[in-house]
Amino acid sequence: MKSNFWYGKKVFVTGHTGFKGSWLSLWLQMLGAEVCGYSLTPPTNPSLFELAQVANDMTSVIGDVRELNYLKEVMQTFQPDIVLHLAAQPLVRESYQNPVDTYAVNVMGTVNVLEAVRTVSSVRAVVSVTSDKCYENREWVWGYRETDPMGGNDPYSSSKGCAELVTTAYRQSFFHPINYAQHRVAIASVRAGNVIGGGDWAKDRLIPDILRAWLAGEDVVIRNPQAVRPWQHVLEPLHGYLMLAEKLFTDGCIYGGGWNFGPNESGVKTVAWILEQLKQLWGNDASWVQDSRFQPHEANYLTLDCSKARNQLDWEARLDLKTALAWIVDWNKAWQQSYDMKEKTQEQIQNFMQLSTSIEKPILVLS
Repeated sequence: MKSNFWYGKKVFVTGHTGFKGSWLSLWLQMLGAEVCGYSLTPPTNPSLFELAQVANDMTSVIGDVRELNYLKEVMQTFQPDIVLHLAAQPLVRESYQNPVDTYAVNVMGTVNVLEAVRTVSSVRAVVSVTSDKCYENREWVWGYRETDPMGGNDPYSSSKGCAELVTTAYRQSFFHPINYAQHRVAIASVRAGNVIGGGDWAKDRLIPDILRAWLAGEDVVIRNPQAVRPWQHVLEPLHGYLMLAEKLFTDGCIYGGGWNFGPNESGVKTVAWILEQLKQLWGNDASWVQDSRFQPHEANYLTLDCSKARNQLDWEARLDLKTALAWIVDWNKAWQQSYDMKEKTQEQIQNFMQLSTSIEKPILVLS
């Protein structure tokens, strides 16, 4: 990331009240960007969005990506340079309970964002966020590459594969690289999964479920302790999204297409490994039990090949997994002790930016 690229840029973020959206919006504010967020109200209570006072230094609009006319109106008024589309129904198990809403938000929401972009001449770069679960999962032991086919055995995964197909169709139909000199819009989709970090209170996610139970003095109930996942701190993929958006803006459509942002091999661990690490960090009498009830299908093994991002963007994961888990415990214990959570979150963002010499010292605009 260049030190001054984001200063003064007008950035439109959908899903800014969610977990990833809140971290991203706060980071953009620290870099000096002018941010407009468009999202439903925070999906959890408590929420990172409210605790870190994310709305204080940005334009925050409560809206639904399924409402095309209102989305167009807000985007046309703001006239962004860059659009980062994060709004989604993000949970596998929720998609079994509400498949229609899942498809409406994840698929038609993506259609609406790209349709709104067509009406705003100021936009130069679009990053559409999907998931590692967009791939047709064959349960093999090597990572999926950007050229592998889309798929999904559950409504959530399928909807993310569909969102990828939508993004490709819009890029080929309305923002084709051949016509870049006329439309001047570069579009990419990004795939990451199992992001972790402080301020996540979503239901049916491993680490939020663990911390909720332990804060209440209860055993945490685990569905599949031997499931293998690629775990990474939320700032890792967000860093990739920002690097990619910068390239799309400055170098155009040669950086379009799909991109994976996942952890190194050392970040691919079982659920049981995560539990044991957190037990050591949390202390006290933290414990867990396995849920013996029937569970709907979820992938047992899924990893990403991130060679493209490493080779073309010079991106790679910066935090080892043990450090990422320590940051999460540190964040949650600070919240328990009534710290200023905006300050705490900004502190972790600053610490992350100082990890690598490839991230030039940024302009920070701290409130």
